[in-house]
Amino acid sequence: MKREEDLKALLNRIDRRGYPAYKDTAGQYQFRNYVLSIDHVQGDPFAAPSKVSVIVKGAQGGFPEEYYCNAWRRTALQDMLIRRFYQKTDKVSFQAKGSGKSGMISTSRPGQKILERSACQINEKTGEISFRLEIGFPANGRTVNARELEKILFVFLPECVESSLYYRAYKKEQVSGVIALADDQRHIREELKTQNLAAFVANGSVLPRATGVSDKPMKDAVKFRSPASMEVSMELPHAGKIVGMGIKKGITLVVGGGYHGKSTLLKALEAGVYNHIAGDGREYVITDDTAVKIRAEDGRSVKRTDISMFIGKLPNGKDTRAFSTEDASGSTSQAANMIEAFEAGSETFLIDEDTSATNFMIRDALMQRVVHRESEPITPFIDRVEELYERFGISTVLVAGSCGSYFHKAHAVIQMNQYVPMDVTELAKEEASHFPLDEKKLAPAMLPEFQRMLFSSKLGKKDRIKIKTMGKDAVSIDRETVDLRYVEQIADAEQVVMLGYILKYVLFEMQNGKLTLQETVDRLFEILERKGMEGIYGGRYLPTGLALPRRQEVFACLNRYRR
Repeated sequence: MKREEDLKALLNRIDRRGYPAYKDTAGQYQFRNYVLSIDHVQGDPFAAPSKVSVIVKGAQGGFPEEYYCNAWRRTALQDMLIRRFYQKTDKVSFQAKGSGKSGMISTSRPGQKILERSACQINEKTGEISFRLEIGFPANGRTVNARELEKILFVFLPECVESSLYYRAYKKEQVSGVIALADDQRHIREELKTQNLAAFVANGSVLPRATGVSDKPMKDAVKFRSPASMEVSMELPHAGKIVGMGIKKGITLVVGGGYHGKSTLLKALEAGVYNHIAGDGREYVITDDTAVKIRAEDGRSVKRTDISMFIGKLPNGKDTRAFSTEDASGSTSQAANMIEAFEAGSETFLIDEDTSATNFMIRDALMQRVVHRESEPITPFIDRVEELYERFGISTVLVAGSCGSYFHKAHAVIQMNQYVPMDVTELAKEEASHFPLDEKKLAPAMLPEFQRMLFSSKLGKKDRIKIKTMGKDAVSIDRETVDLRYVEQIADAEQVVMLGYILKYVLFEMQNGKLTLQETVDRLFEILERKGMEGIYGGRYLPTGLALPRRQEVFACLNRYRR
């Protein structure tokens, strides 16, 4: 392996030569306490920045072995290192001058949620840290500016590494606090199963966000306080006894006036499938990690999905046991989203009346008198919600502002009043008794068929397939755009990038006509478990800028691929 002195000498030789001379820097260099690996050199100062990684041996990093011995602790520790490294690079980025992206130093920029990211990976056995970032190699026009790159690689980068990737750079209580929170969050997730809960919201949680475009907590917001009748307690490994609202498995209705916090509670539950950092306000808002937000999605593509549980015989003769369309309606899209979530293994549906198709959710008595059941192919959700729980074990949390008929079905009714939850189950049931539902007994739904296999039209050469993303909204592969705008639990644009590589891997390696969609996703996650993101990404090096999505979002992406 070359030494840092060799790199310095090389930079001195290529200074002021044409930009392609930077290609000679590729390789690994032993610095005093770490290895610098220049994995890929950009071909032009205006092109995507060069890919660089820093490798710190476990003994040199010095983090205690118990802090990375299991997946949840390791993910939390990696997240902490990324946040510190990003803060440091943000201060020195573009301090080295030049044209194009010269002087840019960047890595992942985490939000409030803790995700598995490619930016930092810690070996569970040795503790070795691999940290990935991007650097814009400086140029004057298209001429090498090696003096400025030397400043980055020998001054700025070592400062970032020293203050971010070594245990000695942190206060011990800071690191132990991150690990303790990860343990406590893990414990709550286990307690959900033990106590038969779909979700838990701790007293004192801050659910409102600062603005509609900020995920940070709102200042001076009303802190959450559980109704006494719904309080549950847990004994956490580090924080001790914690008390909050337990949402039991089954059917839970959230009601209340406009702007009183119904959707805010639901949004917190949607986000609760992920862990949050300390200070977020939702550290102890924990939801069943298979939960899926279900909504109508007019215009989406649906491929051979069995929606017969909700949509019967259609006038055009379309088979709803294998329903396909390039332009789904509100009701058919919501039915497809629900069945696909079922297929993905979701055990909790999160639904907001505001983003649902009205005719999918309910048909009132007057409408049934005018348009008889025999003339209506839609079996509304209200007629299946109990069966979903009792037969298939799928719970529902539904925000409703006008569908009072669901009072008959709900096991619990929460009223949000100025962001304060109240248990109004008994009142709701009593009032509902004065408005009986005109129910006719339905035949049990047939178990949906999950035998779909992925087939795609002809693709180009694998090494020439381009993946582009549009934030959290979409991913484009081989010029085919997958619309993800309404997959609302995607937490970070880096997850979308990873979804693009997962889709590419499936299309080239797994669409063999032998695996169902469920089996395909199972195989994907087996690969991720054994080989990490490298197993899917392929290539000579793993870049920064990838984050692992849940299997539910992988299903959602594959289901929306139109080819």
